[in-house]
Amino acid sequence: MLFNSVEFAIFLLIVYVFYVLTMRRLRAQNMMLLVASYVFYGWWDWRFLGLLLGSTVVDYACARWIDRRVAQPESFDGATAPLRYTPAVRRRILLISILVNLGVLGVFKYYDFFADSLAEALTALGVQASPMTLGVLLPVGISFYTFQTLSYTIDVYRGDLPAHRGFVEFALFVSFFPQLVAGPIVRATDLLPQITRPRTLSLQQTCDGGRLLFWGLFKKLVLADNLALVADRIFEPGATHHGGAVLVGVYAFALQIYCDFSGYTDMARGCSKLLGFELPLNFNLPYLATNPVEFWRRWHITLSTWLRDYLYIPLGGSRRGSRRTAINLMLTMILGGLWHGAAWTFVLWGVYQGALLVLYKSVQPWWTPIARKLERRVGLAWRVACTIAFFQLVCLGWLVFRAESVGQVSSLLDRILSPWAYWWIVGAVGAPSGTWGVAFAAVTLLCFQLSRRHAGEDVVLGGLPVPVRAATYAAMFIVLAAFGVMIERPFVYFQF
Repeated sequence: MLFNSVEFAIFLLIVYVFYVLTMRRLRAQNMMLLVASYVFYGWWDWRFLGLLLGSTVVDYACARWIDRRVAQPESFDGATAPLRYTPAVRRRILLISILVNLGVLGVFKYYDFFADSLAEALTALGVQASPMTLGVLLPVGISFYTFQTLSYTIDVYRGDLPAHRGFVEFALFVSFFPQLVAGPIVRATDLLPQITRPRTLSLQQTCDGGRLLFWGLFKKLVLADNLALVADRIFEPGATHHGGAVLVGVYAFALQIYCDFSGYTDMARGCSKLLGFELPLNFNLPYLATNPVEFWRRWHITLSTWLRDYLYIPLGGSRRGSRRTAINLMLTMILGGLWHGAAWTFVLWGVYQGALLVLYKSVQPWWTPIARKLERRVGLAWRVACTIAFFQLVCLGWLVFRAESVGQVSSLLDRILSPWAYWWIVGAVGAPSGTWGVAFAAVTLLCFQLSRRHAGEDVVLGGLPVPVRAATYAAMFIVLAAFGVMIERPFVYFQF
């Protein structure tokens, strides 16, 4: 069930009506949301409901065991005191949770990839091998809810929160339908308290939720799906477009993936607001970043903070010298790339992102004072120049990310770097649907994003006068009706 479908609109309306009817009965309301979430997920393929339930049961039980307290033997005065299991026992229980979750993720998402890669490597060495693949479908959203439940058991193990005793509430935390299949990846410390306490619906929250839903739908149907028509043509296997066309296609995909993924996040947060929940911000003007550290603080924030807190810092972070920091950054980003999908292009993208971070960290001590001095002298022009320059590096990463194979990466780069490639940029893909379409999307995004009063504000156009907002939303509705791609095209991150 896609957010950009009629079925979802009907589904959300039904859920909202029942939600309001059960407003004064918290447990009934949570049970209704849990059933709705399972219906939403089962709409894709009901057979994968068992995986979702299994992950929920395993992590619920493991967290309860980790947090379980046992009685000491009686002391001399006959009193007993509860104690947790020993650290070794608690580590073993945590290991069960990690192995089960990553094991399921590995079988469904990575087994065939590594089996094929091993067979190809053996064949290259002269050993004939036939890969024993499973050929199973990838359950939608498995990477997102796996990371979400893992963070819960790890937090309980660390003592950051107690194990939750109510199974219905915990199951709703795992399967909450607005963010189930493509995030944001929500921590239990953020969402569980909202599930366990009575919720209210305010007019402001409802209006904000509706605006976020509309803005996300606009970004998806008008911007992302139209840009996809340009990018898909360029990255089609066997396509022989010249360098200028490839460059336009890369820019198109850079804008597409942002509009598509942030559009989904906006809609997820908008649905949640309508139900009285607040989900964390997942994008904060990422293409206005001037360096890789800033970019990862702005792009897919819930994943980057997850990788930081549960992978980078446990590996040692930056506490063990520059060499170990570089290794930790590379490992984190390579695994982050592999999280996106089972392909060598994602691994290469992770290597590229890790290399950018390592390089920036190495030059940061002497570069930062120079950059600040130039910014004071030149002003906004320096910030704009750095933003544009770094955006080119981001787009190079998106070329690797979107390519169908490592061989296509090399082919596309050869064409882009060809000396005569740029003579034909304007007519590369076919104006206005190509080059001018990308330019329109870029200008539209920039205007709407900069209209926010400060970085991180929830609702676009929130600081403008009411008449201006009303006119703008009316114009957006007309554009949506005229140019929106009404074919139900899945969101990019559903494949991850």
